[in-house]
Amino acid sequence: MGSVCNEIIDDIEDLIASQDIPAKERYSNKSMVHVRVKKQKKETEYPEPDCNGIPGTQTIYVHTWGCTHNSSDSEYMAGLLVQYGYNITDDKTKAHLWLLNSCTVKNPAVDHFRNEIETGRRQGKHIVLAGCVPQGAPKADFIKGLSIIGVQQIDRVVEVVEETLKGHSVRLLGQKKKSGRKLGGAPLQLPKVRKNPLIEIIPINTGCLNQCTYCKTKHARGHLGSYPPDEIVARARQCFLEGVVEVWLTSEDTGTYGRDIDSSLPALLWQLIEVIPEHAMLRVGMTNPPYILEHLEQMAKILNHPHVYAFLHIPVQSGSDQVLADMKREYNRAEFEYVVQFLTERVPGLTIATDIICGFPTETEQDFAATLSLCDQYKFPSLFINQFFPRPGTPAARMPLIPTQEVKKRTKKLTDLFQSYSPYDHLHGSIQRVLITDEAFDGVNYIGHNKFYQQVIVPKLEEIMGQWVTVVVVETKKHCLIGKMIGEGQLKMEGQLGKMILEGQMGKMMLEGQLEKMMLEGQLVDPEELIECTMDNWRKPFGQGKTE
Repeated sequence: MGSVCNEIIDDIEDLIASQDIPAKERYSNKSMVHVRVKKQKKETEYPEPDCNGIPGTQTIYVHTWGCTHNSSDSEYMAGLLVQYGYNITDDKTKAHLWLLNSCTVKNPAVDHFRNEIETGRRQGKHIVLAGCVPQGAPKADFIKGLSIIGVQQIDRVVEVVEETLKGHSVRLLGQKKKSGRKLGGAPLQLPKVRKNPLIEIIPINTGCLNQCTYCKTKHARGHLGSYPPDEIVARARQCFLEGVVEVWLTSEDTGTYGRDIDSSLPALLWQLIEVIPEHAMLRVGMTNPPYILEHLEQMAKILNHPHVYAFLHIPVQSGSDQVLADMKREYNRAEFEYVVQFLTERVPGLTIATDIICGFPTETEQDFAATLSLCDQYKFPSLFINQFFPRPGTPAARMPLIPTQEVKKRTKKLTDLFQSYSPYDHLHGSIQRVLITDEAFDGVNYIGHNKFYQQVIVPKLEEIMGQWVTVVVVETKKHCLIGKMIGEGQLKMEGQLGKMILEGQMGKMMLEGQLEKMMLEGQLVDPEELIECTMDNWRKPFGQGKTE
């Protein structure tokens, strides 16, 4: 044996030469090995969808999960399908094909998407998938064999639907490029079927410049790609001609807009302001702190403009510098606080919304306490609280997780803090100008927003849809204001009185006298209620009870 071990052995079988032992003897001395065949999971059998019918005559059900960018994509796809002749329905049982536009941000949204696919297949429906889930994970088991429209290929929805109805599976996942540069996506001038005819959602760019360790959306939307300003302005002009009164600008990060095309968000906004009609408003979408920092002076001026909502969504995600570093958010708490302080000082009444992730893998009790203190410090009127979800393929998914019960405990603690204060109590009795754009779920009220994008509920009156109305706030709730419309006589009083209040011409006693004079002249329809409201609020700062 020693001589054998001194030789170089390339393979274990070289220890026994084939001529040493006859083949029959070699194999007969071995014990029988029983191979266990692993049972394969039987694939679910689904009924075959009906492939008959002339393309362009079928009914399509469109369902959307996620952000306003996704909503805009669905509206574009619905517009193209209707233009070709297809019918769009909200009743999925009557549809021949389901177009499911997905969101990959959180596990529950992906689970709902997966369940809807399963439901559709069991019902024998044709299915086309869109959005960030199939774009970011096209090889996922639960989407095998199904047609996919990539996030930058939505303008080709008609051909994908047509081929799917014929029984084929089509996948279009490529990026749109020009001269080697990534474009924003499909052309903005495509037809649309808006969910709300009064609101237009315009995507200004796709993708982002961050590499956040928890984010799966980056895998789907990719690096930054901006639309040219002239295309965005042209889209805005067109939608105003079609009766739109409110434009939302959307993207994964509006603050990064234009960095790839030698432009910027403020430059775009000033161009849009020039084409906004007197009766319309513009809302700026979510921006991350690092990319808005260099534009603060210009953004303050823009948010003060009468046709731009004084509202900004700036997600902070954590109040701990260490957690922000682990997330690769590219800013610290002090920089976020500087953004908030700078803008709130220069834009009176500004509404800032933010997001928090509870239970990020590296978050300690001290880190979470820092988040609580930040939220308690600013008492954000709009706070989106999310538990951490490990998204496959992200760096954070490989980190050791915090126990689920602890994550739930922290989430509840932050939620309790958010529920402990009433952000709108100081507005009770104030007079607000409100743009009415939607109907409430109860069917008896309308929904509108004031200059600060605070939601105001008013009684339903058909002629005010899409119009500005003046209301007095008669009740405040956690997420909205309840308004009562002011009549013509009161409007006259409101204009005169509001001007005097804002110019500081009247003290409280003089104000009471002026109200008496107006009552005697018959200018007040419901004077007692309006006197009470006005007396409580005559000293409110500019923008909080101001008549515009």
